[in-house]
Amino acid sequence: MSSDVGSGAAAARRYENLLLLILFLSFGFVFFDRQALSFLAPFLVKEFGLSNTELGTLSGVLALTWALSGMFFGRLSDRLGSRKPILIAAVLLFSVISSLSGLMTGFAGLLLTRALMGVAEGAVLPVAQSLMAEASQEHRRGLNMGLVQGSSAGLLGGIISPLVVVWLAEHFGWRTAFLVTIVPGVLLAVWIRRSVREVPPGGPALTAPVADRPPAAEAPAFWSVLRYRNVVLCALIACFYLTWFIVIITFTPVFLTSVKGFSPGTMSAVMTCFGVAWVLWGFLTPAISDRVGRRRTMAVFTLIAAVCPVAVVYVPDPLVLGVVVVLSFTGLGCFTLFMATIPAETVPRGVLATALGLVMGVGELAGGFLAPVVAGWASDVWGLRTAMFIAAGGALVVAALSLGLRETAPAVLRRRAAAKAAVAR
Repeated sequence: MSSDVGSGAAAARRYENLLLLILFLSFGFVFFDRQALSFLAPFLVKEFGLSNTELGTLSGVLALTWALSGMFFGRLSDRLGSRKPILIAAVLLFSVISSLSGLMTGFAGLLLTRALMGVAEGAVLPVAQSLMAEASQEHRRGLNMGLVQGSSAGLLGGIISPLVVVWLAEHFGWRTAFLVTIVPGVLLAVWIRRSVREVPPGGPALTAPVADRPPAAEAPAFWSVLRYRNVVLCALIACFYLTWFIVIITFTPVFLTSVKGFSPGTMSAVMTCFGVAWVLWGFLTPAISDRVGRRRTMAVFTLIAAVCPVAVVYVPDPLVLGVVVVLSFTGLGCFTLFMATIPAETVPRGVLATALGLVMGVGELAGGFLAPVVAGWASDVWGLRTAMFIAAGGALVVAALSLGLRETAPAVLRRRAAAKAAVAR
């Protein structure tokens, strides 16, 4: 009997690691495709004469459809009890649509393809993170979810994407840079079909969260997740943290080339530093939160993140700026906490993907869709520095909101319970 239990546990751990790798690459290529437009912005501005408002709109429309898609497909996967087919279809579609961006001849065509790509990509995160949460050991939950959402996007979207797409654009044209994005998506879809399971070996590892749960027999309504304070706060946090992130990533390449006069190669190198920080903090921040708590980690690392866009404005040397970026672009590690880990440790399993989709969707609508459009308009009126200050303000609001979160880290809650028990004795 003990050998069967041991072999079952070993199978569960092997699947946990395999799923981590698959979802790491899947969401990483989502951001590879999403970020490609930002890194190719100087080429598109030159060819099509795009204004900052139009550039912000291209980023914003993807966020709009991403938001609506995430809420819809997160809820759909919970109602159907099936996530794998949605994930396969989403990975295939976002790769195909991203490659079609290379065939567009103006702003209207790019706007259409970005909108369609958001529909496909928005389904990936709530589905992927709900799968990862259920397959993760408790002591690795924050780390695993951080690797899936933070480090993967940083490595593929923040490091590899600027290097690859800018190089391709300089040598073969920006259209080629878009066209090649179809290849990894097709390969990943095949791998997901062969290896991902709806339920991990041994059943879901995610058990009772810290919040009160309704009876298992209930079928909670979509809006029932709003009864949890953490979910409401995470949705508000998402609005302002997406403002911080999307505004930085949309306007920094243009700021560095047009305001600071950096060459495309130098701009690409600086943007790669954002990717290095993204990878580093993408797993370190959630891993730290596993030990010291989600709430404290959110507040401290967000205050550091507010420094990053200010540094883009005031640090003149590209080498020094790159170092400061690596040290201060800490917010992407917090994304996993408020978009995935904290909601996953708060709501019932039956509305897990629903809660993740809602938090992501609300954040993308406000911070992803509206913020870059407003920041683009403000930059046309008052200059591109304005966008960086808007990003810094978003981070400061997040730091304040984080203080209202209820702690969910299992290790921290156990220590608190043990301390209370010791005092009671």
